[in-house]
Amino acid sequence: MLKLRHTGIALIVSATLGLSACNQETSAENKPSETTAAPTPAEAKQFIADAQKELEKLQHPAAQAAWAYQTYINQDTAAVSAYLSEKLSSRASQLAKEAAKYNDVEVDADTRRQLNLLRNSLVLPPPGDPAKSERLSKIGTEMEGMYGAGQYCRSEDECWGLTKMGSMMATERDPDLLLEIWQGWREVSPPMKPLYIEQVDIANEGAQELGFANLADVWRGKYDMEAEAFEQELDRLWGQVEPFYDALHCHVRAELGEQYGEDVVPQDKPIPAHLLGNMWAQTWGNIYDVVKPEQEMQVADVTAAIEASGYDEVELVRQAENFFSSLGFEQLPETFWERSQFQQPRDRDVVCHASAWNVDDVDDLRIKMCIQKTGEEFAVIHHELGHNYYQRAYNHLPLVYRGSANDGFHEAIGDTVALSITPKYLKEIGLIDEVPDSSNDIGMLLKLALDKIAFVPFGLLVDKWRWNVFNGKVPPEQYNDYWWELREKYQGVMAPVERDADAFDPGAKYHIPGNTPYSRYFLAHLLQFQFHRALCDIAGDEGPVHRCSIYGNEKAGKALDEMLRLGQSKPWQEALQILTGKPEMDATAIMDYFAPLKVWLDEQNKNRQCGW
Repeated sequence: MLKLRHTGIALIVSATLGLSACNQETSAENKPSETTAAPTPAEAKQFIADAQKELEKLQHPAAQAAWAYQTYINQDTAAVSAYLSEKLSSRASQLAKEAAKYNDVEVDADTRRQLNLLRNSLVLPPPGDPAKSERLSKIGTEMEGMYGAGQYCRSEDECWGLTKMGSMMATERDPDLLLEIWQGWREVSPPMKPLYIEQVDIANEGAQELGFANLADVWRGKYDMEAEAFEQELDRLWGQVEPFYDALHCHVRAELGEQYGEDVVPQDKPIPAHLLGNMWAQTWGNIYDVVKPEQEMQVADVTAAIEASGYDEVELVRQAENFFSSLGFEQLPETFWERSQFQQPRDRDVVCHASAWNVDDVDDLRIKMCIQKTGEEFAVIHHELGHNYYQRAYNHLPLVYRGSANDGFHEAIGDTVALSITPKYLKEIGLIDEVPDSSNDIGMLLKLALDKIAFVPFGLLVDKWRWNVFNGKVPPEQYNDYWWELREKYQGVMAPVERDADAFDPGAKYHIPGNTPYSRYFLAHLLQFQFHRALCDIAGDEGPVHRCSIYGNEKAGKALDEMLRLGQSKPWQEALQILTGKPEMDATAIMDYFAPLKVWLDEQNKNRQCGW
């Protein structure tokens, strides 16, 4: 199972880390002409060149401070990180506003793209008011700290952090204990609500200063298409996947009903959220033992294989590096091994949420994880390194182009590689002794679908919630009710107990207090299968796409690298066409991958009541 996380430092502003802003004087050399004459194409080109040069100087220390804070949470690292992020984000905000002054200047297509990307580069645009800008930064830092240090205390002597509780959610089958853990973690989020309300108000003001109606239009406007058209595109893709999800939901609910009784899991209602093996019920792979096929199936137990191999955390990362090396990619720099966080320190609070960083935007690549030696984490490591190799591939481009074609591409690349962690690959690297024959595929596909298919509606609804919060359609008193309305509508998942209106359950998910846009994960879960299908074709694999591994195929690696090196220099549609041969996102690839499972699920569900 793949956890979800954000990329570390990206583009101009480390906004995915919650970095924001305070005011800073505009340097004279970067000001457009203050005469009455209209700005010229030459001035526009000089402006964008100077702006990126200045931001590069500000970005590096801000990234170093953010790393220090996330790997050593205390008052001092919080203060330094907030201060430097203010300097970076406020300057980026000023330059984004200045970029708008060149909107009507006729410049070449490359300069126009760079100007537009600069204008739309901020996740939380700070307003020009220095006090509000500083407050926005402090709120972000404070909420991240609250999340990172959050824990549930059963008594004075027994407190659990999220890592332990997440592990218990995955393995425990006592519904009362699961409910206690589920409720316990959600004690961390109510204190965030007033901060979040304030943050939305301030960031909306900043968005309006940039010429947007609200923050929702900023977030939806980063995809080389109109904001409304982008939301419609997500709905179109969801429509392709929804019938498969409904079939999976029906099977899982029926099996949970047998496990816990239909009084706990009614067969005509959404599934209680605490029973799905994950703190947020976003992926369900941890309950495979409950919902697996009755017939005996040989499914590779990667966790047991890792245990038997004696791999430590660093060796797991080196094995993931080996996968990329087999495709022809250069090995990671020595500084990666010296500076990354692979384990949770015993002496301090850290943000364990896995993330990938390029701290100097050149080759200071790192990952930040609290690795557990499981099959799930082995896939997560491959995912995070996918970010790093993407970051390295585009590091030769101008600053505003140092990002993925769209943010879903960044998340998809590592997951694409993880789809090649097949039994064939595991055998080649010595983790298992034999590849199960195709009669065992239903078990493997079901286990993967519990993560990949089950996640899709959650990936869609998180930003649907935020967009309607940002645009004011959902007022603060309705935050929690609307959250559960969306979760029931799209996921068929419900709160296991009645939730207070001020519970602020969205804040119990990292990406809300961390202000990481979430549509990228929805897109990534579909794009990865589109990428995988294309790479398997390029590699010449003639078997079922779900059994394909591109491990060791440099032809596939070269094709992948060709797309990665474009960064954000071209619209995502062009990057997609380079690898897949077509410019449209297409969820039929995920349907192709899981096709044998759909046949099996329909057979299982023949006499069941489906829907909610």
